[in-house]
Amino acid sequence: MDFIKFALKNGADDVVIEKNSGETKQVRFANNNIQIFKTWNILNYKIFLSYKKRIVNTIIFDPSEKNIKNTIKDLIKYAKFIKPNQDYFGIAEGPFEYKKIPKVFDKRIVNADLLDITESMINSALENSKNTAGVVYTDVNERELKTSTNISVSEKATSIKLSIRAFNKDDETGHSASCSRNLSFINPEKVGKKAGEISKLAKNPEKIKAGKYDIIFDPLSAANLLSVVGIFSSIFYVDSGMSFLRNKIGKKVANNIVTIFDNGKIANGYHSTSFDDEGVPTKKTVIIDEGFLKNYLHNTSTARKYKIKTTANAGLIVPYPRNIILKKGKISKEKLFEDFNGLYITNIWYTRFQNYLKGDFSTIPRDGIFLIKNGEIIKSIKEIRISDNLQRILENIVNISNKPEWIIWWGLDFQIPVFTPYVLVKDVNITQSTM
Repeated sequence: MDFIKFALKNGADDVVIEKNSGETKQVRFANNNIQIFKTWNILNYKIFLSYKKRIVNTIIFDPSEKNIKNTIKDLIKYAKFIKPNQDYFGIAEGPFEYKKIPKVFDKRIVNADLLDITESMINSALENSKNTAGVVYTDVNERELKTSTNISVSEKATSIKLSIRAFNKDDETGHSASCSRNLSFINPEKVGKKAGEISKLAKNPEKIKAGKYDIIFDPLSAANLLSVVGIFSSIFYVDSGMSFLRNKIGKKVANNIVTIFDNGKIANGYHSTSFDDEGVPTKKTVIIDEGFLKNYLHNTSTARKYKIKTTANAGLIVPYPRNIILKKGKISKEKLFEDFNGLYITNIWYTRFQNYLKGDFSTIPRDGIFLIKNGEIIKSIKEIRISDNLQRILENIVNISNKPEWIIWWGLDFQIPVFTPYVLVKDVNITQSTM
């Protein structure tokens, strides 16, 4: 059944239908033992349509022809009762030519031995810790997209994600994570070892005074904040008054050493894809260039509103980044820590904004937090909170290491892949936390 023609026949103006099929596997472990091994067969349809500038969308999990047709009819019926969206200006006109992205499909992931990968990660962590918990995911996905504007395209992709937390005591913990589209770039032993080493170093944590501290952010903690920058570069959040980047195109928002871009077509990028959610070929878009805000992220409709070209970041409702990348620095991680005085923060969670438009936020460091003096760990720290401003954080980045890592942050807040090195930020405001 040609569901695009069916929707147009029933009154729709623009139609996008995306079919996703594949398989997700999950291994969950706790107390050093694998407790859950699950497999999900994935099949769903995402349906977007417009009717006289009224836009509606949904996702359905019953792929029968009858259900899809009834859903389309119901969406059009519902659209007739909602107000027109005067800021909606249509979808991209195809067809397009697409270039294959390297290293986004690895058939070895299809039959990967997840139990062996998990056990290797656990055993490496246990060299320096007493207990572990975490998760391993793999995805094998085929995405097929068709639109009413002459676009028909599909692609296959794979991915793997590792996350492990190591424990010695309740407040002596370490966390490490990694992700990839290709098995060759995953090292479970290295991931487990890092978590275990952090937990060992976190022995007998102490409280410190509130105040301003220079901080080295581990890639895991840096990725959390950088993913927020990526999300807030979406024109949706800018227009909604929920972004500190609003009205700052061409203005300085970060230190000169900071260049951040979104790249939807980078090899091995965790969310790399040859086409966005309306079928436009993906591309690289500079967001911040040497400290200056250059671009917001757009789909076709928002780009037409501002009389510019789409950045190929659809989301048909909310444009979003594919892969956020912080341009690497010139020095090694070891050199970054040499003679450093301040805090090393390995992980953060509960990042919350008190004022989205200003960028005021707080977040809670967890797992290994260390006071560093002249490049050496003096003691482990606990119960602190970062209470600062996100633009000020960007402005105070004074050094960046030269080896970035792929992180898709493990929490539920922001699921944007980030490719980031270690980051040194001066004068970060630290308050005390009881969590």
